[in-house]
Amino acid sequence: MVDAPHIPVLLDEVVAAIAPRPGMTIIDATFGAGGYTAALLEAGASVHAFDRDPDAIAAGQEMVAQYEGRLALHPARFSAMKAELAALGITQVDAVVMDIGVSSMQLDQGDRGFAFMHDGPLDMRMSQAGESAADFLNTADEEAIANVIYRYGEERQSRRVARAIVAARPLTTTGELARVVRRALGHKPHDKKDPATRTFQAVRIHVNDELGELEAGLAAAEALLGEGGVLAVVSFHSLEDRIVKHFLREASGAGRAISRHLPGEIPGPAPTFLRVSKGIRPGDAEIQRNPRARSSTLRHAIRTGAPARSIAA
Repeated sequence: MVDAPHIPVLLDEVVAAIAPRPGMTIIDATFGAGGYTAALLEAGASVHAFDRDPDAIAAGQEMVAQYEGRLALHPARFSAMKAELAALGITQVDAVVMDIGVSSMQLDQGDRGFAFMHDGPLDMRMSQAGESAADFLNTADEEAIANVIYRYGEERQSRRVARAIVAARPLTTTGELARVVRRALGHKPHDKKDPATRTFQAVRIHVNDELGELEAGLAAAEALLGEGGVLAVVSFHSLEDRIVKHFLREASGAGRAISRHLPGEIPGPAPTFLRVSKGIRPGDAEIQRNPRARSSTLRHAIRTGAPARSIAA
């Protein structure tokens, strides 16, 4: 096993849901430090792991060599998993696991600019390419910034924060952004939660299109999973969990009502997932070992033999 600075959240529960074994082909959509992948490989499965962060792909090469042909690393967004595997002649897999959001490695590296615990460049790009957080905050108009902070950070005072950001431009470091937000919202040292947290979350989600990526990744997983295959998704905040919950609700036909009194009404597509779990949360022991697990939720479901809805449509 490769030593990793990232502790995979709800690992036992994810492994129990997937039940990996020799002969299975599994997608780890968010490789990170390889925690889930290592557990799946140890159970004898073969894994195709995705990560858009080149640092994660580089660090994972030791694991590729260790497992001698049972691990393939793909330097790509997980929304591209269907196309990436099709190029290899793989059209069906036995399980897909997703651990959504920023990794502990990224948060802990100050030079990546994801958090304000360490002052660093205002970057936040998972792929290390494209528009950075500084690019967005220093060029977007006040309304666009306020909308991002409200939508993705659920910050009620988003307009006040956006106004302060525009007035303080140019911003180049995480420390500068955190100080601007704290001044705008009236930060007190004894506050349990730093008021900059919501703004950092919002900007990071926007820069990486995290919610759009999640929606596309769920659709790709639905298309790739064979009958009896397992989808397991770990999310860390309500915006992510809401998307996963809605996706599984729609895919399983939950809440769909067809009236017997409307002749000619066309029923919806057959359910593509069954046995949808309720949200599974970490226990006290795991939270004590890994405080970052506190906000995590696991949802999993079993794929039926019905055509994927994008295909059925």
